[in-house]
Amino acid sequence: MNNSPNTFLDTAPISPSRFQVNVVGEGYDNPACEDKDPPDYEETSFADDNRMSYRPGNREIFNNVLHNGDTIKTEGSFHPYDTHGHAYYMKTFGHNTVDAVPKIDYYRNTGSISGVKICRPSLADIHEQLSKNVVEVPGSVTNGEGIPGDEEANKEEGEKGGFVKFGWIKGVLVRCMLNIWGVMLFIRLSWIVGQAGIGLGVIIIGLAVTVTAITGLSTSAIATNGFVRGGGAYYLISRSLGPEFGGSIGLIFAFANAVAVAMYVVGFSETVVEILKDTNTIMVDEVNDIRIIGTITVILLLGISVAGMEWEAKAQVVLLVILLIAIVNFFIGTVIPTTKEKRAQGFFNYQATIFAENFGPDFRNGEGFFSVFAIFFPAATGILAGANISGDLKDPQGAIPKGTMWAILITTIAYLGVAICAAASVVRDATGNLNDTITSAFKCNGSAACGLGYDFSICETQTCNYGLMNNFQVMSMVSGFGPLIIAGIFSATLSSALASLVSAPKVFQALCKDNIYKGLHFFAKGHGKNNEPIRGYVLTFVIALAFILIAELNVIAPIISNFFLASYALINFSCFHASYAKSPGWRPAFKYYNMWVSLFGAMLCCGVMFVINWWAALITYAIELFLYIYVTYKKPDVNWGSSTQALQFKNALDSALGLNCIEDHVKNFRPQCIVLTGVPMTRPALLDITHSFTKNSGLCICCEVFSGPRKQAVKEMNSGMIKKQTWLTNNKRKAFYAAVAADNFRDGVRTLLQASGLGRLKPNTLVMGFKKDWRQASPVDLANYVGILHDAFDFEHGVVIVRISQGFDISQVLQVKEEFDRLEQERLALEQTIKENEFKEGNHGLRSFFNKTAKLNINRHSSTKDVSTPPPMHVGEYNQRLVEASEQFKKNQGKGMIDVWWLFDDGGLTLLIPHILTLRKKWKDCKLRIFIGGKVNRLEDEKLMMASLLSKFRIKFADIYIVGDINTKPSKESWKFFEEMIEPYCLHENSTDVSTAEKIRRENPWKITDSELEMFKEKSYRQVRLNELLQEHSRSANLIVLSLPVARKGSVSDHLYMAWVEILSKNLPPVLLVRGNHKNVLTFYS
Repeated sequence: MNNSPNTFLDTAPISPSRFQVNVVGEGYDNPACEDKDPPDYEETSFADDNRMSYRPGNREIFNNVLHNGDTIKTEGSFHPYDTHGHAYYMKTFGHNTVDAVPKIDYYRNTGSISGVKICRPSLADIHEQLSKNVVEVPGSVTNGEGIPGDEEANKEEGEKGGFVKFGWIKGVLVRCMLNIWGVMLFIRLSWIVGQAGIGLGVIIIGLAVTVTAITGLSTSAIATNGFVRGGGAYYLISRSLGPEFGGSIGLIFAFANAVAVAMYVVGFSETVVEILKDTNTIMVDEVNDIRIIGTITVILLLGISVAGMEWEAKAQVVLLVILLIAIVNFFIGTVIPTTKEKRAQGFFNYQATIFAENFGPDFRNGEGFFSVFAIFFPAATGILAGANISGDLKDPQGAIPKGTMWAILITTIAYLGVAICAAASVVRDATGNLNDTITSAFKCNGSAACGLGYDFSICETQTCNYGLMNNFQVMSMVSGFGPLIIAGIFSATLSSALASLVSAPKVFQALCKDNIYKGLHFFAKGHGKNNEPIRGYVLTFVIALAFILIAELNVIAPIISNFFLASYALINFSCFHASYAKSPGWRPAFKYYNMWVSLFGAMLCCGVMFVINWWAALITYAIELFLYIYVTYKKPDVNWGSSTQALQFKNALDSALGLNCIEDHVKNFRPQCIVLTGVPMTRPALLDITHSFTKNSGLCICCEVFSGPRKQAVKEMNSGMIKKQTWLTNNKRKAFYAAVAADNFRDGVRTLLQASGLGRLKPNTLVMGFKKDWRQASPVDLANYVGILHDAFDFEHGVVIVRISQGFDISQVLQVKEEFDRLEQERLALEQTIKENEFKEGNHGLRSFFNKTAKLNINRHSSTKDVSTPPPMHVGEYNQRLVEASEQFKKNQGKGMIDVWWLFDDGGLTLLIPHILTLRKKWKDCKLRIFIGGKVNRLEDEKLMMASLLSKFRIKFADIYIVGDINTKPSKESWKFFEEMIEPYCLHENSTDVSTAEKIRRENPWKITDSELEMFKEKSYRQVRLNELLQEHSRSANLIVLSLPVARKGSVSDHLYMAWVEILSKNLPPVLLVRGNHKNVLTFYS
């Protein structure tokens, strides 16, 4: 054997491949997703950067070798073991195969930075047979909106200096710290620690921080469970719990932020007015001065906000610097040796005796632990300030957890530090009188002040103006430089107002973009490179200004705090709910959370709401409930994969599995129907009558069979499944849509009969329409139709055949309607074009107009040629009757009768279905009349027996009729009509010689033989006679429910059976021919 390396090439030269592709360079991008099916194209490589596209004329062809069916080798001879000298082996894995390697672009909802949406090769691309023709490889296409994806486009714009994006410090940490540190830090914290003491004061701060910290952990978990867009708390809640919760909380959260602007501005204005009052420079009076200053302030803040997020962020940084300087100024002041004036006001630097005295509580003026906590808690809110601008963050998933948790930690340390330092250096009561010093310890009343040389005992009998309990300006008095504290107060109020003024429009814009509240979409539009919600800014300004002009927010403030707490509660509940639902999609990158801690946080938030203000909590819950019910009723068309959906699935799965442990019982029987509707919208009457007795009680599956070549059938089936299920949902039909692809109609139905359902939720009844055109159908089609009935009985299903006079199929009407709608749209488009061209001058406008008109005429001509309609003289009348027939079961049936011809005992299904119908709103005024067969000489006995049975079944009825002449021969006219109907399908073998009869039988095995006619002559008589009785007794009924005759397999030909069903139900009101599976579905046992 020749072991030369060239042996392979010498003995088996590589021939040019029959597969031809465009030349590709090293590395190119995947073909973009398209709604249409992927074209067949030659095997090629899929790499990462530059993808081939549909560009005619760019077809540089070369020869390839297909290796193992999924790799491509370049042209030219090469050594079979040379893995270094050839370009094929130099390519990165995944660049030389049709299969694509994992890539982040494939998992995005929107397009990439180039404005296209990139998708991996479809299953058809790597699974279908190779095309023999050279075709273009699909390239990138723009996404559905023709714009780049949000996250990629934003990142690209940020790099180019377009969008302003913030990191975790400037975007989250700074905002949260500014929003948490409010005026409460400077003018209320000393009073709180004076009332509660250091011990309980620390507990109060700790309890508030517990709420915010748990909420921060939950926020971090939700924010790291996928890409976060703009909308803050609304976005987090809506994407976790769904639009019902998100829509309700989003609206009140945006409103609360808008009113919070007024609260902070009024707080700022009141401080300014106090300064004006001290200097005797009041402009009008205190209230009007607050209004004037507040209006000017909010206008300036609006200007900063509208100028853009970059200016607003710079202003926030400046305010934070001032605020930090003010806080540091306080701590410095506590160690600067005190002066006589400050000692008279109760400040003695750090003293162990003061710390010990102030450690315990000293509640006064009716205050208690919870009332003091209610006053402090709003100072701990503001943790969502960073999350509220999530759309303006470079990396929301990393910035929100890091910035929020660090802000909570830093502000908590500051609160604890200020509280402890103030309580350790300032006594609770002081007179401010420099003459209250004492010289000997024996005059001391035992207080810390006495031990330090001051007698403030007069404060025990009258109210003093200084000390922790009396002076709200303790921080200013203790600080090294008092005016800096005033600057800190200004900074705290203005920064909080600015943060709220930015948060409210951002959250509101996100809510409006989702179009949950239809009338608010006007505010969804953004402006400028940052998509600024200018309209939202104006609305927020108007709301804030309205409350500023009131100049008294003591009533509305508790409600706002409760609005924020309601948001915190839902964020915590969202985290718990998502974890509890155990959805595979819940995979937060932030791991420091616990579902039970989140649930505890949600309950704690609800409790705090009532502690702060019980009536405000009730108002908050009432508003949220109202909005929740409103959104639930409107059912917005959104699908965010919320945990509510995940929990619904989990509950449904658990319930379905639980049913497997329960044995079937006749008392729990209900019709579970497979309905052969085909396309559901084309046979609405068949669906409506079935829906009437399955709605809210049984399974209803609308089934469609796609027959023909497998590839085409599967393609058609997959293309319309979502659309048809959506139609059922939109038309409030509580039904499922199922489709199968099969070689023929019968095989498809047989598959559905065997495989439909899940566990105990399996169909037990087949519902189908009467084959009205059975006389024109081919023997094969008719054999399939009747065979379906045999299959249903073989699989122990009940069968319901529904017949109405006009038939069920309205696809022709729908086709005509679609054509008219299209023409109407084109007419409106043409009118719009004419109007637009009225404002244009010159040839360009006229040419555009004529081109549009010509195109419209061509489209109209080409589209109308394919519309198949009845002859023009009868189109309107025919369609009108068909539409009326298709809608007859949608209407209220009014007072009438449902005639039940329970001729054969099938287990009770023939009786159960009409009974269920009478329980429905549309059929409730219809009464049941029961018709049964009986002996002529025992009519009364039979009637009493049936009345007793119905009474035991607890089925109400209007009357019972015993029909004693069913076995009487029909009239000659009726029998003649039946004979003429089956004449074309009879073999008449007895009228010819034996050899000729055998030949005819072999050529037409489906025809009715003379022996068959004779064997089933009595049964044929019965069907014709029953039609006469039905015409006599039930012609005026709203609905007839009738026992379906059963054809014995191998004995009754298909055409004879169809003739029975035809003559039995001919010229009657709507008929349901029912046959159960002969197992009991009714019982009179408890």
